[in-house]
Amino acid sequence: MRCPVPIEALTIGLLVCTLTACDGGAPEAVALLDDLDTGWNTIEPGADTTCSDGSPYRFFVRPGQPERLLVYFQGGGACWNGMTCDPDLEPSHTINTDGTDPDRANGIFDFGNPENPFAGYSAVYAPYCTGDVHLGNRVTTYEAPAVEEHGPHDVTVRHNGMTNARAVLDWVYSHFLTPSAVFVTGSSAGSIPSPYFTMLIAEHYESAAISQLGDGSSGYRRELMRVAPEEMWGTLDELSYLPEFADMPVGEFTFESLYVAAARRYPEITFAAFDHAEDGVQKQFLALAGHRTGSLLDLILANQNDIRSAVPNFRSYIAGGDVHTILQRPEFYSQHVDGVRIRDWVANLADREPIEDVQCRVCDVPEFIGGGE
Repeated sequence: MRCPVPIEALTIGLLVCTLTACDGGAPEAVALLDDLDTGWNTIEPGADTTCSDGSPYRFFVRPGQPERLLVYFQGGGACWNGMTCDPDLEPSHTINTDGTDPDRANGIFDFGNPENPFAGYSAVYAPYCTGDVHLGNRVTTYEAPAVEEHGPHDVTVRHNGMTNARAVLDWVYSHFLTPSAVFVTGSSAGSIPSPYFTMLIAEHYESAAISQLGDGSSGYRRELMRVAPEEMWGTLDELSYLPEFADMPVGEFTFESLYVAAARRYPEITFAAFDHAEDGVQKQFLALAGHRTGSLLDLILANQNDIRSAVPNFRSYIAGGDVHTILQRPEFYSQHVDGVRIRDWVANLADREPIEDVQCRVCDVPEFIGGGE
């Protein structure tokens, strides 16, 4: 049995945070934070990590209370052909981490906001720069169309998202030894793999209370898309050790299957998703993948119903409007549906309190506390 720990003993000023056994035994380390400064720290894992353009990969860590951990996977588009991957043709994904700075983020990363449900958490921010929704492990060469500088040409993309993510998690495991609460989340491209990474984290931290939230990715109805990007990314090769994906034909993989696989293994974890009903960015990527839709809400509901039909431990919040994602926006604290603020719903999810599905009734416009943004 562990002794209660005074809150002042869990400050970011500690170099090594410990809990002392009640029976007088040796102290048990909770987290090893001696290499971290106050605020955001940049970690360069090296080894096989890389961005799509071959530049070095890095991630960010902000120490807080060592027993409470927020793990966030950044979004930033995706690519699967020469047109969408070529950096000379305005690629539809972020190609490196040069512009990534979590200190500029708002929403759940506004640690000075007293309403932030993660204000006291230690935070790990995993950037995204591989065009494969953090799930690839393949170097792929695409044929790109002509541009002003030259004719048709080859573009090589390092779809290294899975290797990068595993390097982040390996660092987490070696520095946060026994967290009691872990919240796993991601936005857009980082939302898609978050159920899978939640499963990996749950396998490692067997005694931790874990919750998951995907932010802004529920509308990609696979049967309507004309591409199978996971084939170019090597995703199924990476997932083939799991029975659900071992013999899956190319083209049958869905993002919802990640929720189902993880939720079946961990029925005690609540898996969740947030979306704006008419998310304009999701519509743009659906169009790139061969499907133009008038209403995204129907696709969101169809995908989420597929998850619900397979597992009981899934919840969703669908807000009005066409904005893409919510977790890094100041509106995280003011937007609501029928009086249920997004902030409060997420806080209850993180605290493992029961939450219900929330869905807008008038979905073309968002609702805000006080009537404004």
